[in-house]
Amino acid sequence: MAASDSFEVQGHVGRGFEAVREAFAENFARRRELGGACCAFYRGEKVVDLWGGIRNKQTAEPWEQDTMVVVHSATKGLAAMTLALAHSRGWLDYEERVCAYWPEFAQQGKERITVRQLLAHQAGLFAFDEPVDRSTVADLERLAVVMARQKPAWEPGTRQAYHALTLGFYEGELLRRVDPQHRSLGQFFQREVASRLGEDLYIRLPDAIPNSQLATLAPPSLIEMLRGFGLRFMLEGMNPRSNIYRALIVNPGTGIYQDPQRIYARNLEVPSGNGVGTARAIAHAYNVFATGGRELGLRKETLDLLAAPAIPPTRGFYDECLKGPVQFLLGFMKPSAVWPFGSATSFGSPGSGGSLGFADPTAGVGYGYVTSQMGTRLTGDPRDVALRDALYSAIRASTAAP
Repeated sequence: MAASDSFEVQGHVGRGFEAVREAFAENFARRRELGGACCAFYRGEKVVDLWGGIRNKQTAEPWEQDTMVVVHSATKGLAAMTLALAHSRGWLDYEERVCAYWPEFAQQGKERITVRQLLAHQAGLFAFDEPVDRSTVADLERLAVVMARQKPAWEPGTRQAYHALTLGFYEGELLRRVDPQHRSLGQFFQREVASRLGEDLYIRLPDAIPNSQLATLAPPSLIEMLRGFGLRFMLEGMNPRSNIYRALIVNPGTGIYQDPQRIYARNLEVPSGNGVGTARAIAHAYNVFATGGRELGLRKETLDLLAAPAIPPTRGFYDECLKGPVQFLLGFMKPSAVWPFGSATSFGSPGSGGSLGFADPTAGVGYGYVTSQMGTRLTGDPRDVALRDALYSAIRASTAAP
């Protein structure tokens, strides 16, 4: 009996991609999946669109076709899409200094930071030195003042440190400065990406979205965290003086976009973490980036830059927050030996807990995976890896067929 016969998996797969459905079902049987969805486009065609399990562990309500969930740092890829659009429209040059667009940014030794360095987590701006709460995040003018006077932790361009939450705020202000309409990043994304594609995908979740359309996250147990993250990283994450604690836990911290009554905060933008959507929407957006960008008016020059290899800071790709070598380029993560996905030209972003979205221009793949059960792997969740392995095996088989 096939694994998919034992679990109620909804959706469809194209001919030749049945193994992805099997892997998705096996996630529930063998990899402790609770609820989630996976979607993949191949050469412009949607070949995988699956969902299943439950969206709320307490109520056991089922995951449905339009169920959305927060994707944490997978949001970074969506935010980077907005700057790629700005580049394609001639508003932004990745090699230009940030202060050319945002003069007030040129304080505290930041005057030479380029857009490329900022987007590659090489600016030394991974934490805020002054209090930033929800009211500050909601007031973009106040937030811009805080960011402008922030001092880099070290000489920009020399080291890499994961800007876990701050990156999106800097991206948002940069976009506001170059957009002729001065829209926020969430507003721009909604109008110029999600709405154009007709998809449920938000970086500014509106009040109109009912709780019944949102999945709640089930946290891992302490034992699962120790096994997955490892003792060293756990200790780093609990140390108030560590870089990762300052980047992720405080000021403002990921809890800023949670809401006890409404599941996720509404009308608030955290472009590094509070993206909410379906796997289908994420895969659709990346499909456009993987197949020429026509639907969004992307120029080949922009897409070629995204497909290029990452450029390290002077001290290399070792990340001072994540404590390992990770590669970033123009707001996206790039595949590497420790975090492989797609081909060398791929670009995307994973999210805490297991979500992932990416474009693979070489293979012509746009991919999205989301889940309600938080995982604990820093370099590829086993559920997602199983799905991607099945997807690429099917692609290889299809290209090898006579």
